[in-house]
Amino acid sequence: MTLHESLDLTHGPTWANRLALAPLTNTQSHADGTLSDDEYDWLVARAEGGFGLTMTCATYVAREGQAWAGQLGISDDRHLPGLTRLADGIRAAGSVSSVQLHHAGRRSDPSVTGVPNVAPFDDPDNDARALTTAEVQQVVEDFVLGAQRAERAGFDGVEIHGAHGYLLCQFLDGRHNHRTDGYGGSLEDRARITFEVLRGIRESTGADFQVGIRLTPQGNGIVLDEGVTVAGWVLESGLADYVDMSLWDAFMTVDEEGDLLIDAFTSLPRGLTRLGVAGKIRSAQQARWCLSKGADFVDLGRAAIVHHDFPRQAESDHAFAMAPLPVSREHLHAERVSETFVEYLDAGWPDFVGASAGA
Repeated sequence: MTLHESLDLTHGPTWANRLALAPLTNTQSHADGTLSDDEYDWLVARAEGGFGLTMTCATYVAREGQAWAGQLGISDDRHLPGLTRLADGIRAAGSVSSVQLHHAGRRSDPSVTGVPNVAPFDDPDNDARALTTAEVQQVVEDFVLGAQRAERAGFDGVEIHGAHGYLLCQFLDGRHNHRTDGYGGSLEDRARITFEVLRGIRESTGADFQVGIRLTPQGNGIVLDEGVTVAGWVLESGLADYVDMSLWDAFMTVDEEGDLLIDAFTSLPRGLTRLGVAGKIRSAQQARWCLSKGADFVDLGRAAIVHHDFPRQAESDHAFAMAPLPVSREHLHAERVSETFVEYLDAGWPDFVGASAGA
C-alpha cells in the first residue's frame, strides 16, 4: 500500500489517495455561520493541492452547540448556499468532500450562542444543565438534519465529531455520565447516542453518501480500554464507512513495554470499514509508517496548513516533510491561510507563527 494508492469505501466515491485534510478550526466563517470567501479559499486550495478527502472544520448542527465565534454552521437552511458553493468548489478541484458535524455541549460558548449550555449531565462549572431524554433525541435529529443538509448541498459525505470532549464524547465520560434513561451508566448506554446518530444518518441519506466518525482513544473521561471497545463496536457495526482515530500523537506508546497506541486500533477487526489516524504526522515517511502499521489513511493538520499541496509534494518527493515551525505570515498567506486564521493560530498554537520577513 502506498500513500497515493486510491481508497475505496463501501459508500460514495473513491478517494484518489490515502491523505485526508483533518477537520481544522479556523474561525473564518461569518457571524451567522455562513461560509466566507476566506474559508472557501482555504479549503478549495487543499482540494487543489491533492488531498483525497477535503473536510470542513467542526460545523455546528444546532445553535446551542456552537463552540466559538467564526464557526461554520449547518443548523439552518440559510447555511445551504455557502455550503453548496463549497461542495462544488471541492468537487471541481478533484477531491472528495465532507462536512464534520459537531455539537460542543458543555464546551459551547453562551456568549456566542445566546442560550445556556447543555450536556449529558449537570455541570455548574460550565453553566451547563443536563439534557432531558427528549432533548437527547432532538440532538440525534439535529445531527441527522445536518447530514441531510450536507447531502442537499452536494457534499460526498459527513464525519460525526465524537471526539475531543465535545457532546458525543461527553456522553462517553464514565466519570460523570450516570444518566438512568438509557443514555448513561454502562458503556453500552453511554455510547447509545453515538450509534443512534450513525444509524439515523445512514437510514436518511442516499446509498452513495459516505459516513465517517472521529473518535478519541482516551481522555475526557474515557479510559483506553473503553476507547478501544467503542471503536471496535463502530468498526463491526458497518454503520460507518470509516473511523477516524484522533490519537493526538500517532507515534506514542501507552505503557512501559513500549506498546504503541496506534496498534490498539489497527489490530481491531474492521470488515469493510476503513480506519484512519491523526496526530503529529508531519512527513511523507511518517504517513507511510502509519499505513505500514495498518491504517487505511492518515489525516494531516499542521502539515496541511503549512503546505496546501502536501499530497502533491509527497508524491514527487518521498522524503518530503513539513517546513519547520514557526513559519511566517507571508508563507501562510501564500498558502491561502487568511489573516483571521493566522491570528487564531498565533493566539492558540504556540510557536506556529513566526516573525514577518524583514521584521
